[in-house]
Amino acid sequence: MMIIMKKGATDADIGHVVEKLHGVGAEAHISRGEFKTVIGAIGDREVISQLPFDAMPGVEGVVSIMKPYKFVSREFKDEDTIINVGGIKIGEGYFTVMAGPCSVESEEQVLTTARMVKEAGAAILRGGAFKPRTSPYAFQGLGRQGLEILAAAREETGLPIVTEVVDVRDVELVAEYADILQIGARNMQNFLLLTEVGRTDKPVLLKRGFSATIEEALMAAEYIVKAGDSKIILCERGIRTFETYTRNTLDISSVPLIKQLSHLPVIVDPSHASGKRDLIAPLTMAGLAAGADGAIIEVHPNPEEASCDGQQSLAFEQFDSLMGKLKKVAPAFDKSLATGEYNGVR
Repeated sequence: MMIIMKKGATDADIGHVVEKLHGVGAEAHISRGEFKTVIGAIGDREVISQLPFDAMPGVEGVVSIMKPYKFVSREFKDEDTIINVGGIKIGEGYFTVMAGPCSVESEEQVLTTARMVKEAGAAILRGGAFKPRTSPYAFQGLGRQGLEILAAAREETGLPIVTEVVDVRDVELVAEYADILQIGARNMQNFLLLTEVGRTDKPVLLKRGFSATIEEALMAAEYIVKAGDSKIILCERGIRTFETYTRNTLDISSVPLIKQLSHLPVIVDPSHASGKRDLIAPLTMAGLAAGADGAIIEVHPNPEEASCDGQQSLAFEQFDSLMGKLKKVAPAFDKSLATGEYNGVR
């Protein structure tokens, strides 16, 4: 259920409604829009419905939310959510490119890549310090050392960093270094982890699981919001189908569909979706055309020697070529490439 406040409702009016909800054991989530404020109420529907909201000062009306996901739905908030990461926006007509290596291998590798992707026009640096791998014998990442290397790259280039957290025990550590916490496809329904990252108040990049429905992905986002964090970026990273020529199948239709169902920004991951570097550029363009708010792309100084995912990593000249095309094409879809200097606000 959501309580819609009138334009001009005071903080006292909003606080009064919240107090009444707490009084009956319900939770209250406040969403402040440009013109109106909406209060989402979670609790016993029958008990909440007995409260005299229409008689409370500043209340315009009450609307039931029919979707199983409440706070991430368009019913709760019609305006698009815009994520601000140190002055760089995700949403609001921008196409934000996150780029970097699948895994952090060395300081030289990350710094070289960070300098290049920034020069080409990327706005955010990606890199894995912790790597969940199918094989327990595969490279698992450098851990804290990898986080320190990413932080050094941010210090030099000004690029905010997004990196994955794979274990509840590492959330505090990763949040100390990262500007955006990534939840990978394998952990999309790790509800303890979702709840824990939701308590950090850091932007969260949530990847759709490769066997998850759109509704399941939105329900996963709901866990994060319910824990207290509404700064969520959804990522379509490819789903498992019967096709064997690609690693996964990029579900392009999910981009406009999610944007109809939810106010959260959506980006695409053409690297993991295809598993083939030759498909990354066309799939990125397809995501742009479908209305995506950005893309996360794997880039490596020498893909043949990459510790993981070399076959789906772009070499520098390939990434530079893709960014050049995006700069030309984006305006046709009412988008512009996100740029900006990291301002240190995390």
